[in-house]
Amino acid sequence: MTRTLSSPAFGSPRFFRRPAWLSLLALGLVAALIAFPYLWRAWVDQRYSRHIYALDTALTQEAHARVAVVYGARVYAGGRLSGMLRDRVDTAIALYKAGKVDKLLLSGDNQTLEYDEPGAMLAYAAAQGVPLEDLQPDYGGRRTYDTCYRARHVFQLDAAVLVTQEFHLPRALFTCRALGIDAVGVIADRRPYDPRSVAWSESRELPALVMALFDVVRRAPAPVLGEPIPLL
Repeated sequence: MTRTLSSPAFGSPRFFRRPAWLSLLALGLVAALIAFPYLWRAWVDQRYSRHIYALDTALTQEAHARVAVVYGARVYAGGRLSGMLRDRVDTAIALYKAGKVDKLLLSGDNQTLEYDEPGAMLAYAAAQGVPLEDLQPDYGGRRTYDTCYRARHVFQLDAAVLVTQEFHLPRALFTCRALGIDAVGVIADRRPYDPRSVAWSESRELPALVMALFDVVRRAPAPVLGEPIPLL
């Protein structure tokens, strides 16, 4: 057979069907991008499950921590706590009254004068008998990452108990521990919640966990810092 100038030689790059290879590569990349968040969440859930305790278990432990970090959540008009937030604060109060923690760091969103999660949490905890000197509001906790970053760099914590719902604890633990806080988590689920609220919270957890990884890798500073307020 006489090879013409237009015949591709075997072994030359032109011999391979580059469009097919590019299509396979693109499909592989798309599959990896789709699978990564789910694999990442499965790894985080498995890795940090041993650091998560039910409240009843935590109350029977001999371990003691200086500070419980309470994550903010929705506050209604008039300062009324949402069900999830009330359970978080009640769980932290139970730890405090049992002598398992000495102070409560109440971290949440306070971007406007009309919306104040830390202030509402502080008022609620004080009404339940926690002395004001053992309550520290954190007005810069707009996100989980911000709360962890400020706990480490503003309040200078190197250990803490994190108090939030079970679905949120793996991300909170990953973030705080990656930023240098020796943290354990206590589950704050104390009642059935509105199914719509649960669905919304759990649906946003997957992208939020990917964003947490991104924040930790680039060591993004919290948008609000301020002077150090050591709680140790």
